[in-house]
Amino acid sequence: MARALELPETAQALDRYGRRASGVMTSGCVLFVPAAGVALVAPGEPWADDLIGALVALGVLVAGAGAGSWALARRMRRVLGSGAWSAHAAVAVRIMRSTEAVVLRSPAGDALWPLEVVAMRQRYEPLRPGPDGVMWWCGDPSRGGVLAPPGGGALIWTRPVKHRRARQRIVEQAARAGLLKRATPVQPQVRVQVPQVPDPVPTTVQAPRVTLVERPEPDTSGAPTFARLAAHAGRQAVPRPRTRTRNRRPEADVREVAWWRVRSLRRAAGFSRVLVSLAVCAAAAVGAVIRPEGSGLMKLFLVAIVGLAALAHSGHRLLTAGIPAVRLMAGAAQSPVPVPRRYVLLHDPQNGVPVLVVFPTDGGPHDLPEGLLPLLAPGTGKHPWLGLPAEPTGTVELHGRHDFSAGGPPFVVPRFEGRALWPAGPYQPAGGAEGAALLARLAPPVDAPPVDAPARQEEDSAPRASL
Repeated sequence: MARALELPETAQALDRYGRRASGVMTSGCVLFVPAAGVALVAPGEPWADDLIGALVALGVLVAGAGAGSWALARRMRRVLGSGAWSAHAAVAVRIMRSTEAVVLRSPAGDALWPLEVVAMRQRYEPLRPGPDGVMWWCGDPSRGGVLAPPGGGALIWTRPVKHRRARQRIVEQAARAGLLKRATPVQPQVRVQVPQVPDPVPTTVQAPRVTLVERPEPDTSGAPTFARLAAHAGRQAVPRPRTRTRNRRPEADVREVAWWRVRSLRRAAGFSRVLVSLAVCAAAAVGAVIRPEGSGLMKLFLVAIVGLAALAHSGHRLLTAGIPAVRLMAGAAQSPVPVPRRYVLLHDPQNGVPVLVVFPTDGGPHDLPEGLLPLLAPGTGKHPWLGLPAEPTGTVELHGRHDFSAGGPPFVVPRFEGRALWPAGPYQPAGGAEGAALLARLAPPVDAPPVDAPARQEEDSAPRASL
């Protein structure tokens, strides 16, 4: 079988991870240079000793983090170079407040593999298994391995959950989330092409070419019709836990007030990041007024540097990207003439982004999609699905310019039951290259037969769900 590392997307993702780890390790070592400079410029000064100690400690921490990531990249390379990808139904489970886990279902049966994620939350959140619940895996579930969204273009290291009670609790949560009821995803397959050699003429047989390809679709047409996408959206609609909204104040309507008074538009623009940076700078300013001495002054100096850097970065993003984007959203939402369309709500398996697949209003189950619109998650960070349509199919009103023939990318804002769903980008034509690639990810084939023995490894040692 072809190894996982032979897939170009996987090899590129591993190279990026290794370069990032080397960059972090180099940055930590660079911090030793100003520490040495301060020691030469102001030897024996009390404030210099505190600053040198702070720089050296920060350099050791950063370099250590980079070295750990670099060692993890080498471990990933060994696993990906010796194993093959397999596709699994997956559910994300939070073990504790700061620990994440993913439960995979074996494609050869009902065995469940609880795995702990070894990554910072900032890296893991975009790759968290979405409602589609399909992840690729390479490794040994009893020792650890590499997890990736379909396609193998982003990598996360996982290890088995150690404690038996924790494993059992995680498996039960995954079973309640409907993991055992999900369809078996299509498996990455290997097609070996051997050239045909005529018998009478002796010739040299070339080595077989090994390529990683997907198993063909189970249905004969494979076209992304309304019926096919609606059926897939129904499979994605897994049970969601009940949540308490605590009587959240209704959001203001952008058609009646200025855009900066709309809560979700402020969040989309990036005002929260700017406010957090301002709070850090304000805390540093208050500390400077108190005038601490010794090590407290050095800590305050480092906090001020971090706050100012974060303020500069978040402010630049707010002015150059955030405000122009929300102004486009507000202008589209204020369009007086809505265009009704049918929709199918799906989720991108690579990043969990909700996507509206738009169809003409007057049509049947064999209609092809007209366009695709990625959406910003309207809910909270803990419950991002809050505010999305409850039904996977229905009708929606599009406000803004949705004509693909006009100059520039069209920009629309859908309204559902009087609420605006803010887009994460322009309205994409379903017939374009990007739209076709997105449709292929949104509704992949399902119900594929089990893979061969390499995908079943260590299944008997994994805990099974107790229903």
